[in-house]
Amino acid sequence: METVWLGEMGYREALDLQLGRVELRLERKVPDTLLLLTHPHVYTLGRGGDETNLLVPKETLMSEGIPLERVGRGGDITYHGPGQLVGYPIVRMGRPDVHRFVRSLEAALIDSLAEFGIAGRAIPGLTGVWAGERKIASIGVGIRKWVTYHGFALNVTTDLSYFRRIHLCGLKGREATSILEETGGAPPMEAVREAVSSACDRRLAWVVS
Repeated sequence: METVWLGEMGYREALDLQLGRVELRLERKVPDTLLLLTHPHVYTLGRGGDETNLLVPKETLMSEGIPLERVGRGGDITYHGPGQLVGYPIVRMGRPDVHRFVRSLEAALIDSLAEFGIAGRAIPGLTGVWAGERKIASIGVGIRKWVTYHGFALNVTTDLSYFRRIHLCGLKGREATSILEETGGAPPMEAVREAVSSACDRRLAWVVS
């Protein structure tokens, strides 16, 4: 699987890029690809997301120039912003199994966190990756004709105060954390990118085999 680092990119621009890449993958014009990037501040709602899980007025976000986007992934509301590594796997599923695909993304992120001394875990019934009782990575995927898009967001040095404006992923009482919060320091984003890329390549091998 090819990995492409895009740097910081606006959410809508990245979504358009994903959708274009999905069409090219359907036509077998490009290989399976993991797009890695960061976003400026944005809140996104999944297909069935409930806007009441946004705890501040939309006008507050507008005044701060922060978009609220309704998008075609699974899951409820989440936040993206600086200091967070976002990954969008554009993968043609040779073995269609959405549940296993999501579990494999969780496993890849758990593997990556272990490299930085964090014991990440999955909680049955709660998609994503947790450090103790706090969420360190969110996952929400979309599928188009068995090509995946959307993906995951891993908090590295993210300003966690932005998560206090939402019921994270629609879960009341759940808090977010980050690599920085858990360890008191954070590795360079480049090191996190390399760990995540390697783990995704390994954990998603079954999808394309």
